[in-house]
Amino acid sequence: MCGICGSLSLDAGAADPGLLRRMIGTIRHRGPDATGVYTDGAVGLGHARLSIIDVAGGSQPMQIADGPLWITFNGEIFNYIELREELIRKGHRFATRSDTEVILHLYQEEGERCVERLNGQWAFAIWDANRRKLFLSRDRLGVRPLFYTRTADRFLFASEIKALLACPGVDCALDLEALDQIFTFWVTLPPRTAFRNIQQLPPGHSLVVEDGRIRVSAYWRLDFTPEEPAEGSAERLGAELLELLRDATRIRLRSDVPVGAYLSGGLDSTVVTALAREAAGDRLRTFSVSFDEAEFDESAYQREASAFLGTQHSDVRCSHEEIAEVFPDVVWHAEQPVLRTAPAPLFLLSRLVRESGFKVVLSGEGADEMFGGYDIFKEAKIRRFWGRSPESAWRPLLLKRLYPYMNGIQRQPAAYLQRFFHVRAEDLENPFFSHLPRWELTSKLKMLLSDEARAETGAYAALRESLPDSFGAWAPFHQAEYLETAHLLPGYILSSQGDRVAMAHSVEGRYPFLDHRVVEFAAKLPPRLKMKVLDQKHLLKHAARGLIPESIRRRHKQPYRAPDGQSFLGTPGGYAEEMLSPGRIRRDGIFDSKAVSALVRKFRTGRETSTKDNMALVGVLSTEILMDRFVHRRPSGQISEEDQFAAHGMRR
Repeated sequence: MCGICGSLSLDAGAADPGLLRRMIGTIRHRGPDATGVYTDGAVGLGHARLSIIDVAGGSQPMQIADGPLWITFNGEIFNYIELREELIRKGHRFATRSDTEVILHLYQEEGERCVERLNGQWAFAIWDANRRKLFLSRDRLGVRPLFYTRTADRFLFASEIKALLACPGVDCALDLEALDQIFTFWVTLPPRTAFRNIQQLPPGHSLVVEDGRIRVSAYWRLDFTPEEPAEGSAERLGAELLELLRDATRIRLRSDVPVGAYLSGGLDSTVVTALAREAAGDRLRTFSVSFDEAEFDESAYQREASAFLGTQHSDVRCSHEEIAEVFPDVVWHAEQPVLRTAPAPLFLLSRLVRESGFKVVLSGEGADEMFGGYDIFKEAKIRRFWGRSPESAWRPLLLKRLYPYMNGIQRQPAAYLQRFFHVRAEDLENPFFSHLPRWELTSKLKMLLSDEARAETGAYAALRESLPDSFGAWAPFHQAEYLETAHLLPGYILSSQGDRVAMAHSVEGRYPFLDHRVVEFAAKLPPRLKMKVLDQKHLLKHAARGLIPESIRRRHKQPYRAPDGQSFLGTPGGYAEEMLSPGRIRRDGIFDSKAVSALVRKFRTGRETSTKDNMALVGVLSTEILMDRFVHRRPSGQISEEDQFAAHGMRR
């Protein structure tokens, strides 16, 4: 895992090594072990290294042996050993044991299509000197980030936006249309980011800069179109799934440094930990988050899973004060507004991992999206069931049972629930039916926007335009899975709650459920094997029999949540009060100061607050922090002389 950056002059000018060093300086947290810079005329590549595979020989930027190819690479290629052996049989000769060099030789052999052979999580750039071509690629599911922009005379790219903002000529302003999307979907729709004129390379895409032109193309797409009806018993399919997961976990243990695991106490992380324990054989270190409040805490299940699997377990207990303390740093790393505080405990967790001497952890992300684990899938099924008999008095009670922790829903009459959950006939035909309640609730946050900021609308139209041509032919359950996996997963779960808070402390997350073989297997499963009646992740639970504690295999999913609004306004004079003050709000001009003041008073006076209120407070606060840390105090990217020449030093 690393941080990468680079520039390509578009006007025959030379690359600036000093600029590359400034870019690397902003993302040195991603790679504290070494830095390197390579320049060759118009092109420059930069790298900050977190040493995991071939610690001694994998320095970057890396050149193919005496050849015209250079690479700067962030991530891991988990099938690099098999690819390396294949390339050796074809006559390739290697100078290192690194997966980085495998990518170079595979590109030399197969060109841009080399990415189709990779099993991993990556963002990289290859400079092909003979063709004067810059080739960028991002992994299929968007585990690793990659951003780019174009100025009057340069194409620039980096692992994080702050590295681009360290460059002269790059605009530093929030994108109001992006805010409209975040205050609807929680995420921006690629290639848009929270910053104007800065793009993200979408998951599963590659980009080429050649002859001054930029070309972006997809090499992989998430597809729920069944090739043929999935036949066979749950027994056979469960066994096939378990073998896929077993191999996905095995290759994700490839590392020259110790590998730990996150153990939340839920089904997914416990399955991954069990398979890792099975493959590694040694006493495995596991890590988790716990809370004082029972509604958030899963520590009893974490202890049970650890005892069953024989792991050495550590946890970080999160208080309101700690969440508030680290939240500005969380936003700095997330580089976009967030609507929940959930990334903050994971920021503290990755700090614990690093302080415990680990750089790599396995985690269970991806299972909920691909195997039907989220309550939103169950909710959509119940809503369709109610919609077929809208006058039923008992069907809406199923929704109240689904969300026992949401007091507002418990008190509402059926007529309100029918409107809130969108169960009218016209709603059932909406392609976004599964997500309408969530998105419509989130959209109410826009009432806090100023008149100027609220003028930017069109989130639903943008999403509709991005849907695959085959989306309408998929089963409703698969449509819901696509919306989660294609957007919330890379845009929030793997970003604000994943890469950003982990790499803030130089920790790499690895996700067996996001092995593309597992994802493609899951995409072809019929909905009935993912949710049998209302039993979520039915096939995965079937496959996990005997592997994990029965109580965890059978337990109802507890959504990962953390204390929100009450974390910030309990102590007078804190930074939140300043960020949310009328003067600050009026200065930045994004929100209506009167509306924000009314929201703040609601929290200060101890009145009952709703899910919407909590999202609103966190969303406004994180946006104001973003303005403060990026727009008003633009990243500069200072780097020490020692860092400039760390490890193999600067290459020219």
